[in-house]
Amino acid sequence: MAAEQTKSLAELGLTAQGGRDASITGLSVDSRAVRAGHLFAALPGTRVHGAEYIATALRQGAAAVLTDAEGARLARAALEDSQAALVVAEDPRQTLAFTAALWFGAQPEVMVAVTGTNGKTSVASFCRQIWQALDLPAVSIGTTGVEGDFEAPLKHTTPEPVTLHRILAEAAAAGITHGAMEASSHGLAQRRLDGVRLAAAGFTNISQDHLDYHASFAEYFAAKAALFSRVLPEEGVAVLNADSNRAPEMADVIRARGQECITIGRADGTDLHLLGQRFEPTGQDLRLDWRGQIHQIKLGLIGGFQAENAALAAGLVIAAGADPDRVFAVLPQMRTVRGRMELAATRRNGAAVFVDYAHTPDAVATALAALRPHVMGRLVVLVGAGGDRDRAKRPLMGRAAAEHADTVIVTDDNPRSEDPAAIRAAVMEGVAAAGGAARVHEVGDRAEAILRGVDLLGPGDALLVAGKGHETGQIVGDDVLPFDDSEQASVAVSALDGGVA
Repeated sequence: MAAEQTKSLAELGLTAQGGRDASITGLSVDSRAVRAGHLFAALPGTRVHGAEYIATALRQGAAAVLTDAEGARLARAALEDSQAALVVAEDPRQTLAFTAALWFGAQPEVMVAVTGTNGKTSVASFCRQIWQALDLPAVSIGTTGVEGDFEAPLKHTTPEPVTLHRILAEAAAAGITHGAMEASSHGLAQRRLDGVRLAAAGFTNISQDHLDYHASFAEYFAAKAALFSRVLPEEGVAVLNADSNRAPEMADVIRARGQECITIGRADGTDLHLLGQRFEPTGQDLRLDWRGQIHQIKLGLIGGFQAENAALAAGLVIAAGADPDRVFAVLPQMRTVRGRMELAATRRNGAAVFVDYAHTPDAVATALAALRPHVMGRLVVLVGAGGDRDRAKRPLMGRAAAEHADTVIVTDDNPRSEDPAAIRAAVMEGVAAAGGAARVHEVGDRAEAILRGVDLLGPGDALLVAGKGHETGQIVGDDVLPFDDSEQASVAVSALDGGVA
């Protein structure tokens, strides 16, 4: 077991100042988790440098410290009084990632990753489902945790390297041979995926998000592009959604690395060409052309964009070595990811309630546009915006909702430390700007808002509850209150229809 092993700094590819070596018994990024013999990684942060905790780590028995030049300067006094080895790296986050990979050693034989603003969770899940349908032990790693033939909870979409490589090693030990993971912009910017041996990587799309963390959209794009420019090796295969608005720029990044590129999309010339799409109340029929081979597929997924997600997943699995004919044969077995265009409840009159994680303007617009062909009547959307996050996107959320739905209900998402009414007001501004003021309802309480939305539904109508998807809590202040959109939708339908959900 990794927790019982000992490795020298040299075995981990590390060189300490003064040529000193040390026997390492574990890795820690949290000083409170440091045990005797650990290597403590003191990383630069957005608010505080991890070097502030070096003294604590040393008191708890750290045998070595990994940090940058600034960290070494900040903790000079504590380090001078210690016998611990000091490793100074220009990019300590990347160094930690490679160190964690060497420390834990094993990974599933075949790993792929997918990045983009929207669709990452679905694509990773679909990859895992395809492999499982092909009788290959597989997992998906991301927003919904570690799922598949090995399961574990996660706190972050892309875990920090020590956690990530521990999970990969445990999965490999459990017999997992294939894994698909989400590559978030935070995870890429913080080098969390460096050290994962990828066979292929995919790009879904990009639109405004996380500008509370990234200084600009250009920086956000660069973080996503790092999956190809830095993490995916030159011999790896890139899979690109050619319909994405920034596909040409990402193609340039891929071309510069000399990586093979598989394109998917509706445009002529793509490797996996979506020739046709016909919508039904419970799914869609697809006609695909894979390099001259036609495949007719019935997909049990709601939303036109799910065809792109399924196609991207198919491309990744093929890029990672699977037989194309076998991949397309099992695509009809794909099932939606919890909270991703999930049919949560159906009213007695046939009206449907869907729950989706759409929490960006582009995702809201895409989800509503994708749902529209499945809906004969009116389309109602419930939307909000999170507190302590990108404020610029709030009116854009309202605008996207008003432009693509017949009725809009503005409610609370995760207000966190902000005034919920102020957040709703910003969303309402976007609704008004889109000319939707006459068909908007503002209902702060999310449970009441869902009930109101369900009550509005007549035969042939549909309600999209957007924003929280699979989440089972609502963050208000410092508290996480139990809340599940899907569960609330079922409760609302039962209350209005006398137990039918």
